[in-house]
Amino acid sequence: MDSVVLFSLISFVAGFIISWAIRTIKIFHLKKEKKSADGFLESEKLIKETLRKESALAFQLKESIETELGRKLKEAEKQIKIMDEDILLLQKSNEETEDLLKLTQPEIYNLKVKLIEATNTIARLKGQLNAFQDSEKK
Repeated sequence: MDSVVLFSLISFVAGFIISWAIRTIKIFHLKKEKKSADGFLESEKLIKETLRKESALAFQLKESIETELGRKLKEAEKQIKIMDEDILLLQKSNEETEDLLKLTQPEIYNLKVKLIEATNTIARLKGQLNAFQDSEKK
């Protein structure tokens, strides 16, 4: 009976040592996998934070560009308004000059009108000639 008890005791101790070794190896592998998962999670957090910062920066850039373009648009609208007013003043001045020229020097006025008509006729004929040449090329 001593041999059976001794054999049972040795078997129990050997089984305990083997199970302890298997458990230790499993725990080691689990710790390694946990460390790997933690590293992956940390890298994902860093990527997410970087993307968030880049997104915020891009949004700020977009806002500043929109603000700058809005300011330039307002300036352009003011400039166009000033130019329109200047054109109206020039037209009025031109009309007054025309009327004055018509009254004081009718010969020069008539020559000016004829020159404008001739210029318009030349431009019209050039347009017709270009249209004719384009149609012959086809």
